[in-house]
Amino acid sequence: MAVLLFHLRNVPEEEAEAVRRLLDEHGLATFETRAGFWGLGVAAIWLRDSDELPQARALIDDYQQTLGEQVRREHDALVERGEAPTLWRRLMRQPIRTLLFALLAAAVLALSLLPFVWLTD
Repeated sequence: MAVLLFHLRNVPEEEAEAVRRLLDEHGLATFETRAGFWGLGVAAIWLRDSDELPQARALIDDYQQTLGEQVRREHDALVERGEAPTLWRRLMRQPIRTLLFALLAAAVLALSLLPFVWLTD
């Protein structure tokens, strides 16, 4: 019986392709489902044989562990070079966009709290 192996929602295409390749290289039979036009379905990779689940899960866990370590190393390298993304750098590169987002967040906060302020009068 088929078993859900890997959700694809909000997964970058490069990572999804790497997982597909990894499963294919180890001869695991899989199929994919899409979320569909309205996003109501489950975008995922399914394993056809549930008996292979421990092997597939171990492969994916190892891959994600390796990927996490690689991303942390890349981030640490950016921090060492002083190129890591920060709010201040974003403000310096895109001041208008950053200020517009800050104003939008303040407007949402004000609209959310306004009814409570009116109740206290």
